[in-house]
Amino acid sequence: MFGFSGKRILLGVTGSISVYKACEVARRFIKGGAEVRVVMTNNAARFVSPMLFEVLTNAPALSDMFPESGDRLAHVDISAWADLFLIAPATANFIGKAAAGIADDLLTSTLLAFDGPVLVAPAMNDRMWANTAVQENVSRLRERGFGFVGPGKGELACGDAGPGRLADIEDIVAAVEEAVADKTALSGRRVLISAGATREYLDDVRFLSNPSTGRMGYAIAHEAYLRGADVTLVSGQTSLAAPFGVRLISVTTAAEMADELFAAAPDSDVIIMSAAVADWSPKRMPGKVKKAGRTEWNIELRRTKDILAELGERKKNQTLVGFAVETENEIENARKKISEKNLDMLFVNNPNDFGAAFGTETNRGYIVFPDSVEEVELVGKDELAGILLDRVERLLSDG
Repeated sequence: MFGFSGKRILLGVTGSISVYKACEVARRFIKGGAEVRVVMTNNAARFVSPMLFEVLTNAPALSDMFPESGDRLAHVDISAWADLFLIAPATANFIGKAAAGIADDLLTSTLLAFDGPVLVAPAMNDRMWANTAVQENVSRLRERGFGFVGPGKGELACGDAGPGRLADIEDIVAAVEEAVADKTALSGRRVLISAGATREYLDDVRFLSNPSTGRMGYAIAHEAYLRGADVTLVSGQTSLAAPFGVRLISVTTAAEMADELFAAAPDSDVIIMSAAVADWSPKRMPGKVKKAGRTEWNIELRRTKDILAELGERKKNQTLVGFAVETENEIENARKKISEKNLDMLFVNNPNDFGAAFGTETNRGYIVFPDSVEEVELVGKDELAGILLDRVERLLSDG
């Protein structure tokens, strides 16, 4: 799994009420192994003391263009040091100055001297964000290669509601993580992933399903995005938030999932089927079936479409990865599915094993290839996502 180990992140902070969130952003970077330096505007220092950032980063928080120390080239030195420049929060004033190439303080001077990737996380009133001048400035910066995270929508500090609030911390961190990640075999590839459980309705209120939470598929989608892939996630019912940067398609039934996957598969380079798709679907009754007068309910079931098998039949140049749950003879059954469904790789686990049950944050099992097997000991699902995508990248490189 990608993080920030060895990365140097320059955090620019401007005078917005959401400046306090920048402290948590800095902490996340440091926790992930990055070195962080902070450049503040004088207005930002009126909201939050520079000492707070100095404690968090174990480095001076810079704000003075002409410090008493006599370092008149701080903007040049710090700009040459960083791998990425993030401005969060970024006010309308800062965006305007950046678009015009104005360098009248340490932050804007450092920005002009920086020649690496820049991400901007705007934060302002919704009417300010909608202002034509602001939008023209944003467009100008985008044309120069600046990336933008947000703004988000919701209640603002002024009491208004709408677009303008600082993006969620998770989204900011994910955007930076993707920006500093080294290029991999998945960079630029189109990756299609299924996740979560389907629901097959008995009547209008009752359904058959399984305990899958979708956590594994969502972790794979997030990791693939961080590796530079163009990710589409077809998801059954789950309480998880959509991973940042991932195209999410929500479905309910196995038939709906099949339709979406078959539509997207021809344009995909990698297909990873981690969803827990129902094998059986009942004949749906209209309305709500009443219990009055009934002592039993005989349910007629029919087989749903085997999505993975059909993807295998249709496969041309895609790398196809399956998931399987087996309670016995895991490797033998996995090898059989590899052959029958034309798979390149399959992860199989036994939900009766410790830490591998549905709904857990961990998993263990076997990665099965047509000619080999690799055991995976108990790991977190985020870590397992990285392991699985490492193997997918190896298949792509070998192919």
